[in-house]
Amino acid sequence: MARHLITSALPYINGIKHLGNMVGSMLPADVYSRYLRQRGHEVLYICATDEHGTPAELAAKEQGVPVDEFCTDAHHQQKAIYDGFNLAFDYFGRSSSPQNHEITQEIARELKANGFIEERSIRQVYSIADGRFLPDRYIIGTCPHCGYDKARGDQCENCTRVLDPTDLIDARSAISGSSDLEVRETKHLFLLQSALAGEVEAWVDERADNWPVLASSIARKWLTEGLHDRAITRDLDWGVPVPADTWPDLAAEGKVFYVWFDAPIEYIGATKEWADQDPENRDWRSWWWESDANVHYTQFMGKDNVPFHSVMFPATLLGTRAPWKKVDVIKAFNWLNYYGGKFSTSQRRGVFTHDALDILPADYWRYFMMANAPESDDSSFTWEHFTATVNKDLADTLGNFVNRVLSFSKKRFGEEVPAGAEPGEAETKLGEEIARLLAEYESQMEAIQFRKAAAALRALWSAGNSYLEEKAPWLEIKTNPEGAALTLRTAMNLIHLYAVVSEPFIPTSAKKMREAFSLENDTATWVTQEEAKSLTTVPAGTPFTIPPVLFAKLTDEDLESYKERFGGESAA
Repeated sequence: MARHLITSALPYINGIKHLGNMVGSMLPADVYSRYLRQRGHEVLYICATDEHGTPAELAAKEQGVPVDEFCTDAHHQQKAIYDGFNLAFDYFGRSSSPQNHEITQEIARELKANGFIEERSIRQVYSIADGRFLPDRYIIGTCPHCGYDKARGDQCENCTRVLDPTDLIDARSAISGSSDLEVRETKHLFLLQSALAGEVEAWVDERADNWPVLASSIARKWLTEGLHDRAITRDLDWGVPVPADTWPDLAAEGKVFYVWFDAPIEYIGATKEWADQDPENRDWRSWWWESDANVHYTQFMGKDNVPFHSVMFPATLLGTRAPWKKVDVIKAFNWLNYYGGKFSTSQRRGVFTHDALDILPADYWRYFMMANAPESDDSSFTWEHFTATVNKDLADTLGNFVNRVLSFSKKRFGEEVPAGAEPGEAETKLGEEIARLLAEYESQMEAIQFRKAAAALRALWSAGNSYLEEKAPWLEIKTNPEGAALTLRTAMNLIHLYAVVSEPFIPTSAKKMREAFSLENDTATWVTQEEAKSLTTVPAGTPFTIPPVLFAKLTDEDLESYKERFGGESAA
């Protein structure tokens, strides 16, 4: 079996994330990781909070606390939410860790030694009112490309175009709001991406055909437009310091590395954090060194993160001339919007992750988001769509099936799985259909196509309902009790199968379904084709219990209350 390294884009430290952040990186990575583990692969799922950069400093300043204290508190808050969503990270680290500092500085030294980092004098915005040079995110203004009036000096979040601070119209300081700015000369380190462009293009050509079109098209667009040398240091108090043994003058000035230089390196840093917890049994280099073969690396991220992961980070690793493991597949996602507009904290528009868990269990959200993942284009969250999906797929198709089968069997045959007749034509036909749908589900999961995988999973659930309607044990029992017992025994085996294969999407509910049966040595992690066809994993005589309602139906009153609380109108 292959070893699978999986990372999701690091959630930024300044604030609770909304559902769009969750569905575009961490949740799909978790679903895929869970699936691969069930299929017997060795998996390492790594993530971390991205803690450096301007927003962290500004948020800490606003709260009146030291930035390291702010980041520590925010990290714990975010981790608690991700635990609530049942994200099964192997390790959830911090980009401010000593390990990330060490590896980032070492990579920078290697790049310099190979001639790919250069010290340059540049002209940079200086704020008279603040008495300091302003890093790009400390400058706000109007985007020259789309006219968005809150564009940052590094990138416009509206049109996603990468910017320089001097590109902005009507620029002002994000610290003081002052527009009393002037341009002065200072020195920074530049990553010579232009010198690495050919290598990056060859590297992309080797593997981008295996990426979703969204990721490969973004990477190739950047390469077609040409790679430019990029400043990788900033004037900040918080970040990975430029090492004094290599650049003493810049270190003395307090320069730190640009957050987009050190953040991807934290994938490596967090792996070392994980390994350092148990160094006798964990080897971080075995996951990150190309000479240690048979590691397949998949990254999950929103489309705005693709340029840095498909071009800048590979250029960084290529330039070290060390055999760092580089990504095999970039799984990129489009935006999840809210009623056609962007999520907004200030305007109380949209659902943020802590509020989502406050109103409904995680499995409701996990299933809905993956069944509607914005893979091919942007999608829009509406409460009407959410309510309809929960009620139809989760409450009716799955939850009601489980409840009606177990409740009816207990009422008529007691608290053990009934024996009944031998399987007949209907059971053979059902087994063939279940095996076919399971193969489709596996195929879509292997292809990392979550919407299609969710559709196949839903079809598996529906097949059980169709079988139950066809056999109608509530009628069958009147004339053929043995036949009704067979129907219920077969349906109970479906419930167990659903518990196993649904675990990547709805782990808590899957566990409840599986625990309904008192099966000794129930350690199977997946269902074979033969097991799907025979449906005999849960034998007659197995004690069972009826779990609490798996999914409560959402009412019109629920719908209206959610819309009132979170906003439920189209964006202007």
